[in-house]
Amino acid sequence: MDHAKHARMANASITPAATSRLHREPVPLPLVAVDVGNSRSKLALFERLDERPLPMPSRTLVVPHDHAGQDGALDEIADWLAPLAVDAVTWPIGSVARDPSARLIQWLRKRGCERIVLLASCDLPLAVSLPRPDMVGIDRLLDAVAANRLRPADRPAIIVDLGTAITVDLISAEGAFMGGTILPGIGTSARAMHEFTDLLPLVDMQALSSPPPVLGAATVEALSAGLYWGAVGAVRELIAQLAALTPAAPLVLLTGGAAPSVAGPLADVAELSPYLTLAGIALSVAE
Repeated sequence: MDHAKHARMANASITPAATSRLHREPVPLPLVAVDVGNSRSKLALFERLDERPLPMPSRTLVVPHDHAGQDGALDEIADWLAPLAVDAVTWPIGSVARDPSARLIQWLRKRGCERIVLLASCDLPLAVSLPRPDMVGIDRLLDAVAANRLRPADRPAIIVDLGTAITVDLISAEGAFMGGTILPGIGTSARAMHEFTDLLPLVDMQALSSPPPVLGAATVEALSAGLYWGAVGAVRELIAQLAALTPAAPLVLLTGGAAPSVAGPLADVAELSPYLTLAGIALSVAE
């Protein structure tokens, strides 16, 4: 995805536009942080941002990206936000999906909302040690903004975000985003196994209530085990290899929709931080 083009196109239609941090004042509260992913949008209402180390949302909402019923799904936001009016809050948005974010912005504008900020890499209080920060997924950078609030001052961090894709990224001891790895998410791998084979079924990995046994006695069980434990093993290995690059043991954080399902097997190396991206959005417009 051309993230720079995405930011330019969206910012051209928003007032106030997302601008350089040198020229933008902190936005007024309350605010609804919106994390627009590839399969769903996550929203969080923040009425205060002074909690340490991370601000916590007073309520959250998940809106699936169902293209057939998108307008109806967005209308649920107004009910969720009540008694606050849609045009009475600020809407900072971090997006990796152009169409859903464009529909959301259009929906907000129809309801008279003018306080909309579509975040770009240049808006974030974060050093990025890469040649093209604008080409990095904004969700990865937003995770890093929040992680810098959680990690000790002289300790690096590793962020594992488990969504449509799994990203495993390194933050230096100085707080700079250093890059990382991207691999298919658990659900994405499940769909690929179904779509690119003739007989393998589509396994609903969201239906798992506990880690599957590694010895699958049937096809669905074998697929569930391979998808789940393959992701856990890949994440564990990537954490180990990135940690080997750091001078001190890193703080390792798990976030994203699938993070709770793998938090148990990874509890010895990582801790769960479910609102990391949303907190990063809120912090990026408040600091």
